[in-house]
Amino acid sequence: MQLESILQQRFGYSSFRSGQKEVIEQILNGKDVIALLPTGMGKSLCYQLPGYVLNKTVLVISPLLSLMQDQVDQMKLFGEKRVIALNSFLNKEEKNRVINGLEQYRFIFISPEMLAQRQVQQKLNRIELSLIVVDEAHCISQWGFDFRPDYLRIGEMFGTSRSPILALTATATNKVLEDIELYLNMKEPFKYIHSVDRPNIHLSKMSFSNREEKLEWLFQHVSNTAGPGIIYTQSRSKTHSISETLLQNGISAASYHGGMDLLDRQFIQQQFIEGTLDWIVATNAFGMGIHKQDVRQIIHESIPSNMANYMQEIGRAGRDGNDAVAILLYSEHDEELAKFVGIDDLPLEQHVDIFEEYQRNGQDATQMLKQGEISETAFRVLNYWMEQKTPNEVKTIFQNMKIEKMQKVEEVMKLITSDTCMRETLVHYFGQTLNDKPEQCCINCGLDLAQLLIAKEEKNLSSFSMTWQERITNLLTKKS
Repeated sequence: MQLESILQQRFGYSSFRSGQKEVIEQILNGKDVIALLPTGMGKSLCYQLPGYVLNKTVLVISPLLSLMQDQVDQMKLFGEKRVIALNSFLNKEEKNRVINGLEQYRFIFISPEMLAQRQVQQKLNRIELSLIVVDEAHCISQWGFDFRPDYLRIGEMFGTSRSPILALTATATNKVLEDIELYLNMKEPFKYIHSVDRPNIHLSKMSFSNREEKLEWLFQHVSNTAGPGIIYTQSRSKTHSISETLLQNGISAASYHGGMDLLDRQFIQQQFIEGTLDWIVATNAFGMGIHKQDVRQIIHESIPSNMANYMQEIGRAGRDGNDAVAILLYSEHDEELAKFVGIDDLPLEQHVDIFEEYQRNGQDATQMLKQGEISETAFRVLNYWMEQKTPNEVKTIFQNMKIEKMQKVEEVMKLITSDTCMRETLVHYFGQTLNDKPEQCCINCGLDLAQLLIAKEEKNLSSFSMTWQERITNLLTKKS
């Protein structure tokens, strides 16, 4: 059967989007594949369709619980019953039941940490997989070295005699692509690299003499222009203070960060997706896997710690293909906060010495956690590298990480201070060439921000003047 026929019968589409067919054909030929496809290009189809053709289990390694659950829910909506997310949402009884019956599922979603558990590994070794998928594969390089080291173990978990691996991401530099290939132990993978440029996202930046002036501009701007929008900031406390000020000004907004209760985060996400909330004020914990098509504005209240985060975050705007704006705000000393956030969870040299001392005394190094000598994240990273290298080598690795994170902040600062095209700078950072510039490209190319932004009153008037039939249509569209 031709792929187009399966596409029509299973998914209701008459044609493939750019890159989908090329990727799927290589998978069906048994090749490892790295696919860089922008958000909204239908990455999930690249593993779902082969799952139906090959008719064996597809394992999808995914970074976030909310992302996994969303993907599972979407597949169930389209009639797929043999799909499961094996994660901490399950209680002990549910988890054991799912693991014991894993072979009955066509699609299994799992985190790298759950994949590393011996019970799960033993069960997966007895299942014939058709495909191993690493979704958001840039996390291998972006999170593996200093945050979630189980990402670096994925390749060794499957050995050499394994099913094809598909690595999917929307943004990756050449270095990240090399890390993906290396740490997944890929065998001469086929690479499909789409342009990272999103022409419908128009780029702007503004500098202020101090933070108070910046916040005053932000509150006035959000009060006068239409959302939906996301305001990114670097600290959890700022998410609360900014969202509270917006609420006091009559703007429907909420804060979001990784320290919040899981159910609270899910509730806020759902409100934003359904349109109950116009603005989310968030750390970089928000956005991955959030399928909202009509985000019109992304505002960075303070500069991100690296260009990759910035590109991923602005990429959450304009997924419907309509115009959207990304505004990067800067005030003096913002880079100092960005550097602090970047290195805050890195283990220190003294942690290496303490870890080594525990080992010399025949004690379990996890005592460091119980004694409050190190954070959980830092210990996880320290434990991984102490398994791989000598203590002196580990100290050098952490020192190099610190230097690299400082340099990444300086790369973002170049975007702030340079008068060259912002779009060109971003595309070149990812090792690509910008062939065409859209109209109203960026602030350095003469962008007129006022022409792109819809006034709040105009949007409200437009909403008020809708007929009841249009309102019903909009509600049904949101729910579907």
